[in-house]
Amino acid sequence: MLTIILGALVPVFFGLALGYLAGWTRDVDNTHVSELNAMVMDFAIPAAIFATVAQASRATLVGQAPLAAILCLSMLLLYGVIYLMARKVFKVAAGEAAVQACTTSLPNYAAAGLPLLTSLLGPSSVVAVAVSIACGAIVVSPLTLVILEATAQKSGKPDFVGVLRRAFTKPIVLAPVLAVLFAMSGVGLPVLAVKSLTLMAQVSGGAALFITGLILSAQKIRLGASVAIQTLAANVIHPLIAAGLAILFAVSPLTAREAIVLSALPCGFFGILFGLRFGISSQAVGTTLIASTVLSALTLAAAIYFTAGMH
Repeated sequence: MLTIILGALVPVFFGLALGYLAGWTRDVDNTHVSELNAMVMDFAIPAAIFATVAQASRATLVGQAPLAAILCLSMLLLYGVIYLMARKVFKVAAGEAAVQACTTSLPNYAAAGLPLLTSLLGPSSVVAVAVSIACGAIVVSPLTLVILEATAQKSGKPDFVGVLRRAFTKPIVLAPVLAVLFAMSGVGLPVLAVKSLTLMAQVSGGAALFITGLILSAQKIRLGASVAIQTLAANVIHPLIAAGLAILFAVSPLTAREAIVLSALPCGFFGILFGLRFGISSQAVGTTLIASTVLSALTLAAAIYFTAGMH
């Protein structure tokens, strides 16, 4: 069991550590990562998702519906709780509350999920990772962008239609949607297309982890009650919610394990990037991102250990 846990976690934290070291030593600029982020989020990861999902069978895709339901419900529930807590208890502005809620409720599926699940459950689990990324991109990201857009526009009504259109036309959202439609059509993906997409997809996992470490190296630490609550919510409460929903929906053991392990992933960096786009820089969010990543060394190991019998 120790070998399995180390085999799944060490590559993930090695990639994070390299990115953090590169930012800490200033070998790579850790304050302007938009170009690197675009390479991974707009090209490499969408290519990985499309290449995998488009080759899946109809039965495989239909079988992912319970996983998608668990992930979406758990994220939305956690999002609402953290948003209300930030607004009512800690009295922060709506924009920052949305960024905090996004950071806490949206695990780092894109960077950590891909290498972790493929190492733990094999290449076939890439479909589950693709589903998780799609759920986050379709549910949590647009919700956060709508709130940020509404708070940014002081006068007049916010352009919700425009916000949703921009959110749903991003490559990381379009890739899984188009891949599902392609797979459901029954048309096989040409061999040359598979090889081309796979070549680009090979950089996705490592590059995403490197960028996450790079972003972590630029964050300032400010400990407090809000950070502690959000970190525990992301690393402990979230996988427990997923486990409860898995029991409620009576899903298969494999689906339950995928949902729990994916929900136990540390916080993602989407919230920080969304906040910076609207001029919101939160030390609480940056500290939560660091604390969640560090704590995940223990909580992810626990999630892997306690779900080991789910096959």
